[in-house]
Amino acid sequence: MRIEGSVVLVTGANRGLGAEYVRQLLDRGAAKVYAAARNPDSIQVAGVVPVKLDVTNSDDIAAVVAQCTDLTMLINNAGVVIGGRILAENALENAKSEFETNVWGPMNLATAFAPILAANGGGAVVNVLSAVSWMSIKEVATYAMSKSAAWSLTNGLRLEMARQGTLVVAVHPAFIDTDMAAGVDMPKTSPQQVVQRTLDGVEAGIPEVLADDTSAFVKSSLPKHIETFYPKVSAPRP
Repeated sequence: MRIEGSVVLVTGANRGLGAEYVRQLLDRGAAKVYAAARNPDSIQVAGVVPVKLDVTNSDDIAAVVAQCTDLTMLINNAGVVIGGRILAENALENAKSEFETNVWGPMNLATAFAPILAANGGGAVVNVLSAVSWMSIKEVATYAMSKSAAWSLTNGLRLEMARQGTLVVAVHPAFIDTDMAAGVDMPKTSPQQVVQRTLDGVEAGIPEVLADDTSAFVKSSLPKHIETFYPKVSAPRP
């Protein structure tokens, strides 16, 4: 799919990775970019169409679908990470909140826009996932649960939307240098690299984008034994 001349909706477009998607889409000649955020007044990039969208709100989704009838690409970028372990006292509450934004939001948007994308030639759906779609980190275990579910959602959408000619792309970054990962003391990938690889992948028709070396390493380790990720599971117990 060509970016030039496309009509794109980016969720979570007011900051970080979402704002970078908007900028690079415009640089590549997108005909129109709908920049979605809970507060559309927070959109700071010129040349876009700001739209109000809370991806957990069904009324917002219905309004955006009614407005964006010319859409050819949906980028499900909005996400939330609350963080926490599965055995923590508030784990269920955290997980529910993360699933609302990270799983049900993209699912509801893709479902609602599927007929529009089909009518406009197929287009593409891009879901921004994570390297923790494939593994867990105990400090963000509930977030990893949601991204694993979103990966499965993406695979399912790809199978169902292929018949209408819609490319479904999963984007897997590790830690990105945005405010969401400000407190993480680990190597981070620039938003510019993640977006560049994403849009290159869309234009090449690639269904899965590995946004950095960390995600590529994790993916390459998937066929191996569980001890590759979790060496402690095979350690002798006291």
